[in-house]
Amino acid sequence: MKFIDEVTITVVAGKGGNGCVSFRREKYVPRGGPDGGHGGEGGSVVVEATERKHSLLDFRFRNLFRADSGGNGSGQNKHGRSGKDLIVEVPVGTAFKDPLTGEIFADLTQTGQRWTAAKGGRGGKGNAHFVSSTHRSPRFAQEGQPGEERSLKLELKLIADVGLVGLPNAGKSTLISVVSAARPKIADYPFTTLTPNLGVVQYDDAPPFVIADVPGLIEGAHQGAGLGVRFLKHIERTRLLVHVIDLSRVPSDDPLEPFRQIEHELESYSESMSKKPRIIVLNKTDLIENAPDLDRIEKKYLELGYPVLLVSSLQRKGLRELVRLLTRQVGELGNLSLDPESSGAATSADAV
Repeated sequence: MKFIDEVTITVVAGKGGNGCVSFRREKYVPRGGPDGGHGGEGGSVVVEATERKHSLLDFRFRNLFRADSGGNGSGQNKHGRSGKDLIVEVPVGTAFKDPLTGEIFADLTQTGQRWTAAKGGRGGKGNAHFVSSTHRSPRFAQEGQPGEERSLKLELKLIADVGLVGLPNAGKSTLISVVSAARPKIADYPFTTLTPNLGVVQYDDAPPFVIADVPGLIEGAHQGAGLGVRFLKHIERTRLLVHVIDLSRVPSDDPLEPFRQIEHELESYSESMSKKPRIIVLNKTDLIENAPDLDRIEKKYLELGYPVLLVSSLQRKGLRELVRLLTRQVGELGNLSLDPESSGAATSADAV
């Protein structure tokens, strides 16, 4: 399924029904008074976050959402029916913005959370409402008010506890595929990952957590280079970042260069990124034949003050230690408490 994370839609709430001009006319009541009923309320357009959807793809084929109008009032003080609200389901993590100013109207981050995107118009009053001591037989009624109408930009930011970041081809997709049941496309060339991947990881009896793999970052990503800011936003909500470093491509004279490059892109995109806890994964240890070189690189990264783990996704070395550390840190930070059966993301309790 194609992954779509930005769309623009138009929402139109229902018009309120018109009030009725009517007079009571029955046998033996030749001069009955006004009995026109009110118009019904227009239906509203309500958006609801659900775990059943994981992309905004559906909105590419339907971008106009219109709720029912209210019914008109009638005689005998009968009020018009209210228009039915239109419930529009969106993925959890969808924000609604003004397309021109970027103002955020709502950000639905929890399942079942709702927001009224367009409120239905009020029904008009029937002529019976306007009877007074000086005006006994009003021959007018109110028209129903139009419902709200506006354009909205929908922007989906994935909800995950852990975000994998790194340069293209650092091994993030392979890593997520072996610690969860996610099955991203994997090949030995840059930008294999063209869309974010989500996996659910569970270690022993600990609560499961969600891990996200986003396309590799290159210099200028925060300005849109490569796959750029479009996917940086998907790790904004994560509680923990995992730097995945490809040991086979670490410059011998400056082992920290890949880490600094990614850090620069993250911090340039958002100050909040610099405040997130980090774990460093030195990946592809199977490609390093010289043990002293590996020790030297590990020592350099340990000097940064973050937890450092040596991992080989191919040989499945260091994975249990990594999952154990992630489980502990996510637990300390407070995870999403997702039920892996209903999360919609791939999951595996025995991946490692």
